[in-house]
Amino acid sequence: MGLVSMTLMLRDARESGYAVGAFNILDYNSTLAVVRAAEQLDAPVIVQTSAKTVKHWTHATIVSWLRHIAEDSPVPVALHLDHCKDIGFIRQCMDAGWTSVMIDASSFPFEQNLAMTRQVVEMAQPRGIGVEAEMGEIVGVEDDLVVDDADGHLADPDKAVRFCESVTLATFAPAIGTAHGNYKGEPRIAFDRLEQIAQRTGLPIALHGGTGLTDEVIQRCIATGCAKVNISTQLKHAFIDGFTNHHNAHNDYDPLKVIEAQLERMESEVAQKIEQFGGAGKASGLAQRCAQ
Repeated sequence: MGLVSMTLMLRDARESGYAVGAFNILDYNSTLAVVRAAEQLDAPVIVQTSAKTVKHWTHATIVSWLRHIAEDSPVPVALHLDHCKDIGFIRQCMDAGWTSVMIDASSFPFEQNLAMTRQVVEMAQPRGIGVEAEMGEIVGVEDDLVVDDADGHLADPDKAVRFCESVTLATFAPAIGTAHGNYKGEPRIAFDRLEQIAQRTGLPIALHGGTGLTDEVIQRCIATGCAKVNISTQLKHAFIDGFTNHHNAHNDYDPLKVIEAQLERMESEVAQKIEQFGGAGKASGLAQRCAQ
């Protein structure tokens, strides 16, 4: 059915009490694994790209993968740009064919964050492109950006409401205590803030740092209003482990066999996360609405 915006799928997820998996792809093989897993489970899915990945492969290359893989797919697939502070780069992604983008101006003061987000929304709305914005700083590593624990701060519910009332967003990413990368100890999730922000804004909430969270935490976040769960680190590990484990076990130097093993490992782990988030079986009805 081709690429769609994440706006409708996240609204449906929020209303129906599940979450859409957003998986940070690395190459064609990982892109194929994400979409295949979604098709296997009849689930909507978000193929997510970091700015670093886009710069490595180029805009045109990544869009060509998605158009080839998703064009005839029966499930809704969104192509989303993850954390990006560069409005010019965001515009390039919109022009190239991204259907959703994230402007991450969370490190700037409130008014500047809002102004930058408004600028992106004004570019996106006429094209039907969904926009994600962030408030507070989510700790950990994202591309080459590192936010230390001491510098991370949680989103303020009152400011979050003001922010979300000022712009039209597909999803909102408040810092609630999750982290990018691997967790060093038990994450302390501010469920009270999450609940306040989700209820008062009414928006689908994006949960960053989904890798490594317990099922109990993920299910509580979804029940509270998280409709998008980001998975990056786990897919990176599956990317490397699927390749090296097969090679080490079989001493196999046939590149296609090793690549196939890598694909199967990634597809299996993506499918497991989609099941965990409750997205299985949700694509068929949603695909009809997306096509209208």
